[in-house]
Amino acid sequence: MKAPSMRKATFLIAALALAACQRLEDVGKAPDFTPVEEGNEFFAMNTVAMPPVTQTEPAASDASLWSGTRQSLLGDRRAAQRGDIMTVVIEINDSAQISNTTGRTRAGSDTMGIPDMFGIPQRVDARSNSGATMANAYSTNSSSSYQGNGSVARTEKLTLRVAATVIDRLPNGVLRIQGSQEVRVNFEVRELVITGFVRPEDVSRQNEVTYDKIAGARISYGGRGQITDVQQPRIGQQVADILLPF
Repeated sequence: MKAPSMRKATFLIAALALAACQRLEDVGKAPDFTPVEEGNEFFAMNTVAMPPVTQTEPAASDASLWSGTRQSLLGDRRAAQRGDIMTVVIEINDSAQISNTTGRTRAGSDTMGIPDMFGIPQRVDARSNSGATMANAYSTNSSSSYQGNGSVARTEKLTLRVAATVIDRLPNGVLRIQGSQEVRVNFEVRELVITGFVRPEDVSRQNEVTYDKIAGARISYGGRGQITDVQQPRIGQQVADILLPF
């Protein structure tokens, strides 16, 4: 093998090995979420300054049932500060169906001849032993055809409720929440994780917020255990799928 070809082959093998190494890092792991700190929602909400929430307790008589605090009979107990807990209601019932059809056809032909040009075509024809003639100098025909079809059908339905904790309150008052839940049944653990940003005014009087009011929502629903382990291909098979070029 020549030196330039050897260098090209070495470079190609190195590139394939590098790509394989990057994929090998994901063996046995679920795809990572995009960090919410790199999204536009985080930067937009973190640039507006807002004073922290302060609650003042008005003067009340000893016999009064109203004190104006969160602990009072009619107090607002919605989550608003770091460490508060709210309920996230997840009710996803989405369906999508897309169908596309594309078609294209083109045909062309071209012919040119030189029957008379000061007798030159006749002299050329007389010297030709193959029977060719200058009457038709060249002739071309071309045609192309393309047809494509595609369809997508998707249905998702998920109904869950999970308690989330306010882990931060941004300068503009928006709450950053994070919640997780694990349930173990017959050696299988079901995991539910949710993170995102919530406006305090979107929290209902029942201290609940629906998933469609959570900005930058990241919802993960899965599990780990014997059943999940059986459903996953073996690590050797995953490595072979990555490394084998065929």
